Amino acid sequence: MSGRTVNSAILLLVIGNAMALVSDVFIKLLEPGTPVFQFVFLRCVITLLFLLPLWRQIDRGHFFEGLGIHTLRAHIHLVGIVCMVLALGALPLATANAIFYAAPVLVMVFSVVFFRGRLDGRSLFAVVSGFIGIVVILRPVSVNWMALSALAVAATLAINALLVRKLPTGQSMVHKLFLNYLLVLPASGALMLYEGADWDPGLLFSAVGSALFILGYNMSVLLAYRQVEASQVTSAEYTGLIWAVLFGWIGFGETPDLWFAAGAAMIVVPLLLIGLRQRRGGRVRGSLAGESG
Repeated sequence: MSGRTVNSAILLLVIGNAMALVSDVFIKLLEPGTPVFQFVFLRCVITLLFLLPLWRQIDRGHFFEGLGIHTLRAHIHLVGIVCMVLALGALPLATANAIFYAAPVLVMVFSVVFFRGRLDGRSLFAVVSGFIGIVVILRPVSVNWMALSALAVAATLAINALLVRKLPTGQSMVHKLFLNYLLVLPASGALMLYEGADWDPGLLFSAVGSALFILGYNMSVLLAYRQVEASQVTSAEYTGLIWAVLFGWIGFGETPDLWFAAGAAMIVVPLLLIGLRQRRGGRVRGSLAGESG
């Protein structure tokens, strides 16, 4: 699976999203009352250790280039990890992931608010439908701090996605990931000390599993998007919701209701339609280029 063809890239994204869900399962299996900040700090440290063998892919001559934006993204990411642990601990696996998938909708909103972007009719429909879908999934009677934590995760993903354009060009994915987790260590360590929980060696297993599989997801995404235009394969990312339903049903006895199905469809379907439209547009542009040559 090189990711050099559309089919292989799609397969990489399907497998990668399954690995991301396995990472979520490791988090969801944490015992109630688990010291959250201790787990987050451990996962950051372990992720750095996993990245060390890939040191050659880091530009050591310009290691701290773009330090300010890297620092900002790292700490937004830290907020996202903490909120993800809280959300996965309280919400059904599929429900939490459906809300996480609101991130592309928030990207559209934030691009308009902060970067003066514009939404066409389909994008505007996706935004409105996505927000209604979130309300349908959560329903006013179900909204609590943990549900808002899931929304916070989506917001942090969206903000960091938009901030990618501010990063220095030429830095590898490994370089960006390594700096991200390195810069977050002081804050996550301070939060762990503030938490003041006794050392829990049992967290090591969960932290290792979660870090390993989320890195697997990141690498699969890197390979998939390296050779193939994103609009051709990005819809495969939404297979993560299928994995979430499957893992939640098999592992935790969670059965999604009709509210979940309707809300998830309202979030995902408009985004899929936008992706398919872009894919068709890419094919038309490609054929025209071929004719002009």
